[in-house]
Amino acid sequence: MSAPQKGIKRVVLAYSGGLDTSIILKWLQTTYGCEVVTFTADLGQGEELEPARQKALLMGIKPEHIFIEDVREEFVRDYVFPMFRANTLYEGQYLLGTSIARPLIAKKQIEIARKVGADAVCHGATGKGNDQVRFELGYYALEPDIKVIAPWREWDMRSREALIAFAEANQIPIAKDKRGEAPFSTDANLLHVSSEGKVLEDPANEVPDYVYSRTLSPEEAPNTPQTITIDFEKGDPTAIDGVKMSPATLLAALNKLGHDHGIGRLDLVENRFVGMKSRGMYETPGGTILLTAHRGIESLTLDRGAMHLKDELMPKYAELIYNGFWFAPEREMLQAAIDLSQNLVTGQVTMKLFKGSAWVIGRTSPYSLYDQDLVTFEEGVVAYDHHDAAGFIKLNALRLRTLAKRDRREK
Repeated sequence: MSAPQKGIKRVVLAYSGGLDTSIILKWLQTTYGCEVVTFTADLGQGEELEPARQKALLMGIKPEHIFIEDVREEFVRDYVFPMFRANTLYEGQYLLGTSIARPLIAKKQIEIARKVGADAVCHGATGKGNDQVRFELGYYALEPDIKVIAPWREWDMRSREALIAFAEANQIPIAKDKRGEAPFSTDANLLHVSSEGKVLEDPANEVPDYVYSRTLSPEEAPNTPQTITIDFEKGDPTAIDGVKMSPATLLAALNKLGHDHGIGRLDLVENRFVGMKSRGMYETPGGTILLTAHRGIESLTLDRGAMHLKDELMPKYAELIYNGFWFAPEREMLQAAIDLSQNLVTGQVTMKLFKGSAWVIGRTSPYSLYDQDLVTFEEGVVAYDHHDAAGFIKLNALRLRTLAKRDRREK
């Protein structure tokens, strides 16, 4: 247990209204004797947030110091969509649903801290995970002199029993389903839901059916495939089946389609930034459809060099987001290159959804680089001279032939 920092008068807490952050709220009041300001973000987690306001009021927070903000559109427009322009996958699989939400929460906390004159911010991430890094790198990038309170690194409560005992001693309401040991922990937003811990800790065991909440099992999905179209403008989706939608509305619609067809489940053992491996179960129904669709429209509109360079840059870009460097200059540099590549990534992709899978069956664009006269096996417009290939091949084979001759001499 580390000693509390001195001189903190007002702190902005990332507050969900759940048991853990309610305990943190009271702990801040009792340990620091400071004024607490709460911030609750509606990221599309699917929960009613008004109870968080009532609970904060019950715990003595001034009404003007309770901030609840619907950030769903900002989240998808300014964080999720830019990330998807890069076709971002961490370690080849993870769509970064938790990682991409943290910089927005950190940004809002800093904005509120400036507004109310707070000298500190606080998060509820544990000392073992990635989120503590993501939150704090965001805080310091935006407000370098801000003080950060991380209760899980300061207090000596290390068990569910200790948390419950603290809650009872301080008259913090505890729902019946929160008294026992949670079978697993979850984090949810409009892009995904993640589950980890407890029943999921042994990577040899299959994820129990009751863990899934965003998707039907592929076995239970409809026996008839569904065909949809997604329109893109400059790399971002704008419409489904011809109906234009806002970013958050569109992602929610894709989530519903993915849910119904059992799309977007991922059972992953990943490498955390702090140095350990962890096993998590992720459900990203709409994002999984979107990733495939975006690659489909890029296949038609992006030059080979640009596409391949993007694919080379993507793992580094994904790692930066996973590790919490959203506000770092290198992420912004990569974003500028990625965004430039999307200027003509416009058109329509047709997809088929069926029993856990989503695949492209057609794509069109006014900026297509696909030339049927070049690729056809039939006689048509003379756009390609087959004889040119001979010199091309010989030039590319020159170094290989030189190597082969040397190796033959050595033998």
